[in-house]
Amino acid sequence: MDTQILEDIGLTNAEIKVYLALLELGTSTAGPILDKSGLQNSVVHMTLNKLIDKGFVTFVKEGKRNHYQAANPKHIIDFINGKKERFQEILPELLLKQQESKEKPEIITFRGIRGIKELLLELLEAGGKEHHTFGSTTKSLMLGGAWWISYHKKRSQRGIKAKLLFNESLVHWKAEKKYPKSEVRYTKAGFEPLTETIIRNDKIGIIIWSDKPLGTIIHQKEAAESYDEFFQLIWNTATP
Repeated sequence: MDTQILEDIGLTNAEIKVYLALLELGTSTAGPILDKSGLQNSVVHMTLNKLIDKGFVTFVKEGKRNHYQAANPKHIIDFINGKKERFQEILPELLLKQQESKEKPEIITFRGIRGIKELLLELLEAGGKEHHTFGSTTKSLMLGGAWWISYHKKRSQRGIKAKLLFNESLVHWKAEKKYPKSEVRYTKAGFEPLTETIIRNDKIGIIIWSDKPLGTIIHQKEAAESYDEFFQLIWNTATP
């Protein structure tokens, strides 16, 4: 099971191990949880208390022993929504601080899968009427197929059309059928670039699809226009 999403919502590695162990055990005392999770005794007890505070675990005391039970996984949605509501309360103040900033950075760097997702979400907010991509290869699917489908759905809902120039290694993904309001063309196989470039309005996103991907956003109107002219040139020579 890919537990990355549980880390993304704020659970530690120990909390994930204890919660998953309890899901499999049902109601249990600390001993079986200790054996199944592979954690130290003190870590298990400390983690159980943290999960109780978060609402992920409940317990009943029978004699001198606590019997623990994992909360229904559906309750995790309530946990996420609670964080979202609390964040929305301070969002106006955060946006105000951003607007008051005297100097706007023109180049921002990102690292790792989380960082690249943040880069792409930043580009989603860049405005403009079209999303242009070139150089994407099969390694870009390391973000997850479902994530990409959701991303392009959000783009489409904003009325933004996409022209996507992919390497031929992505033909099997059939993006033209999965991404709404998109037109997809392919470059010939034989050269598998590591770098993908995305142009949105006055921003350029450059992603290096290494095992630990790196990314950069350049916020500069003239540079974005230049990149877009180059995109149009190679777009017109690619295979529909």
